[in-house]
Amino acid sequence: MILVTGGAGFIGSNLHAALVRRGLETVVVDRLRSNGKWRNLAAHPPARIVAPEELDGFLDGHPPVEMVFHLGAISSTTAADGDLVWAANVELPQRLWRWCAAREVRMVYASSAATYGDGGQGFEDGLEGLERLRPLNLYGWSKHAFDLWVARTLATGASRPPQWAGLKFFNVYGPNEAHKGAMISVVKVKLDEVRAGHAPRLFRSDRADVADGEQRRDFIWVGDTVDVMLWLLDHPGVNGLFNLGTGTARSYRSVAEAVCRASGAVPGMEFIDMPEVLRGRYQSFTEAPMGRLRAAGFAGQFTSLEAGVARYAAILQHDPDGVA
Repeated sequence: MILVTGGAGFIGSNLHAALVRRGLETVVVDRLRSNGKWRNLAAHPPARIVAPEELDGFLDGHPPVEMVFHLGAISSTTAADGDLVWAANVELPQRLWRWCAAREVRMVYASSAATYGDGGQGFEDGLEGLERLRPLNLYGWSKHAFDLWVARTLATGASRPPQWAGLKFFNVYGPNEAHKGAMISVVKVKLDEVRAGHAPRLFRSDRADVADGEQRRDFIWVGDTVDVMLWLLDHPGVNGLFNLGTGTARSYRSVAEAVCRASGAVPGMEFIDMPEVLRGRYQSFTEAPMGRLRAAGFAGQFTSLEAGVARYAAILQHDPDGVA
């Protein structure tokens, strides 16, 4: 049995589908609510759905779990309730870590590129030098706090899961993200704008040294992140905190151009002011050095931005919400 927290969400549902295709029994920890999130699981129903508030009781029943993929979190970069975020993004994974360690269950958890802040301290992964990072928002700080807790726990020699891996996801895009509302990927936002007959709209830069449209992010196709997690499932000897991006930053202008080409639209873009809530807290550059994951043995290739956008546009032609 594989436990996937956040398994009805964006990345989690794509992973869940891949696990089901392998013939593995899955239990999803999530809330479906009423925003159509259930559709992410429609083609691959899990053996069971456990509400987050019922997780501790479920685990107390000693289920035969082989591996935990902990992807559930409060992931909004504008989240403001510090107590709620701490409970969900720090205390919950701590409990899961201790449970996995006590029962010798393997654990992979989601960290985030938001832990790197403005990138001034670089984007090198691993547990060394974590203290120097300064995230820009509550979400990034909470993910960083758990990474630090893992590093300190390991340093003390305390018990740990037989396999553990943290993944610092960069800018993931692809099917099954429509339920995220304002937090959907910029790629889907631009595809929706073009499908509605508008030019892609991009934020003007809030930095004098970065031109409008030249903000650059490491965009990764969701299927590539699933491939890495399946590789970890197949390689129980791999442990560590790893970046998960393509290793190549691409500009927002490049995203707009790829979207227009994939949609058959006239190339173009419109610039709008960045919302006040994001100014001074916006990552204008992210790029994932991937040497550590490669050194661990992962040899898979990552989808180019142009190929990923074209694939996503084709999915949206069949389903406006982009559910796959």
